Amino acid sequence: MEAFENLITRRSVKKFKSDMVPKEIIEKIIEAGTYAPTGMNRQAPIIVAVTNKELRDRLSKMNAAVMGMDMDPFYNAPVVLIVLADKDMFTYLYDGSLVMGNLLNAAHALGVSSCWIHRAKEEFESEEGKEILRSLGIEGNYEGIAHCILGYADCDEPKAAPRKENYVYWAE
Repeated sequence: MEAFENLITRRSVKKFKSDMVPKEIIEKIIEAGTYAPTGMNRQAPIIVAVTNKELRDRLSKMNAAVMGMDMDPFYNAPVVLIVLADKDMFTYLYDGSLVMGNLLNAAHALGVSSCWIHRAKEEFESEEGKEILRSLGIEGNYEGIAHCILGYADCDEPKAAPRKENYVYWAE
């Protein structure tokens, strides 16, 4: 029941304190991500854990530029986990999405707030994004799937929206 409760109580947070999440907790969250199901267990995704403020801020600016806005799309979260996946694996997009789900749910289970942030695809298709990956020793045919931002909420926990009608159809 605890795992089920965790799944239905997790919410996205969009206002974070600047307090850093302890490395041991980040490592546990990442470990959960590495155990997400992947097509034929090929493990197409990789996770880049960004705790360096300079790189975090650079990525934030790149992400904001994709939107054409001047804001912090990471909402002041001090940790950014970037999920990328090998495009040579036909299930790469699904595999990366499952990794993201595990990261988000593991964070919640460990008392850390999180949010899925898009535009990693555009960031890492750019020359600047490719250079960042090269500087980290990452080479290959990777596509940015998403960012999982982590930190401690600087707001009340968001409430769940009502579930829409006709969410589920039964074929009995």
